[in-house]
Amino acid sequence: MSLDALRAAPVAVLLGGKSAEREVSLQSGQTVIEALRSQDFQVRPVDPADADWIARLRGVSCAFIALHGPGGEDGSMQGALQALQVPYTGSGVLGSALAMDKLRSKQLWQGIGLSTGSFVRLNPETDWQQVIDRLGKVFVKPTCEGSSIGMTSASSAAALERAFHTASEYGGGVLAEQFIDGPEYTVAILGDQVLPSIRLETDNEFYDYEAKYISNDTRYHCPSGLSAADEAEMGALALQAFRSLGCAVWGRVDIMRDRGGKFYVLEVNTIPGMTSHSLVPMAARAAGLDIQSLVGRILELSSGGWR
Repeated sequence: MSLDALRAAPVAVLLGGKSAEREVSLQSGQTVIEALRSQDFQVRPVDPADADWIARLRGVSCAFIALHGPGGEDGSMQGALQALQVPYTGSGVLGSALAMDKLRSKQLWQGIGLSTGSFVRLNPETDWQQVIDRLGKVFVKPTCEGSSIGMTSASSAAALERAFHTASEYGGGVLAEQFIDGPEYTVAILGDQVLPSIRLETDNEFYDYEAKYISNDTRYHCPSGLSAADEAEMGALALQAFRSLGCAVWGRVDIMRDRGGKFYVLEVNTIPGMTSHSLVPMAARAAGLDIQSLVGRILELSSGGWR
């Protein structure tokens, strides 16, 4: 379906929702709305938190999903839209569900020999000291949340138990991941294109929610300062991680590099933020794409798979 054909009816922009990332999603959705309207698309904002959201999808040409977290990024909204026969942007049900589940995505990568840090699933019966003895310092996170929500570090048994209870408040499972001492990068994927990587620097302990969306002191380096060979190596790892989960169209892959120079995949985001602080628009700009071109390209790539 061409972009001109999509202009014949409203494009629904799904934003907000009920997850812990609602406020970020509202900002992302507004960015998408403005980018579409500047290109003469009719736009219909649709918030799944509203009782009439399904009725508001009637007559739309497609749905641009700008939802983050459970209920929007985990395959459930994708499945609902398929049942409603509404074409949508981004990854399908399986890719979305796998990428959202940090435990299962890391199990898959481990199974195919992709470089990812050591990890363990936590539960109330976990031997906290045994985990610290095995992995050392760890980052503890809910398995099915994004934006570093509920994530804390732990380097002792007592701290690990506290971190587990913090992450447990968000439901689902809890994952402890080996701390990798080194710089953090993110790599945006757009179709088959790997966009320029970004190196992240923050004065916080790690690139947490505050550093991502609130702080004006976070430093973003794009280009990231890697050699051409290292950039290519990391890009290939990111694309392999993305494709291995069945993801498609666009996304962002978070990667760490240890002091020995080895890259490790952390996670894949299938609906990355599109706010003023967000990374995919930043990488797109470095590749010569403004926000209008980026949003248009996501629509174009998505429509190639619609029947």
